[in-house]
Amino acid sequence: MRLMPKRVKFRKSQRQKIKGNATRCNTVAFGEFGLQSLEPGWITAQQLEAGRVSASQYLPREGKLTIRVFPHKSVTSKPIETRMGKGKGEPEFWVAVVKPGTMLYELSGITEEVARLTFNRIAHKMPVKVRLVQRRKTI
Repeated sequence: MRLMPKRVKFRKSQRQKIKGNATRCNTVAFGEFGLQSLEPGWITAQQLEAGRVSASQYLPREGKLTIRVFPHKSVTSKPIETRMGKGKGEPEFWVAVVKPGTMLYELSGITEEVARLTFNRIAHKMPVKVRLVQRRKTI
């Protein structure tokens, strides 16, 4: 399962700055527990997939994992020992741009201690600091 867009308008994107906190995708929407980022950064498609695989190996059959971010941004690089000039390099991998407060993964159908252990396994694969958050109880 390769995480990348089927098609994009422009193959090569600029780097941009990651400023501010997340204003959308920052609450638990699809499950009872969520893994929230605390730092800005890029999460590669390989890191997202590694988190998904490690969670699915640990989760019981009734638990459901939802990935809330998708790698839309292409990162380019030029070959080693290439002279300066000759344009921008080819796209090497895809990343998801993550702001502080963005929900990365969500879990439903499991207890809190299983969610804590599962998210701990995922957190080891992530390049940013993360924390476990719980859905607000409404009365």
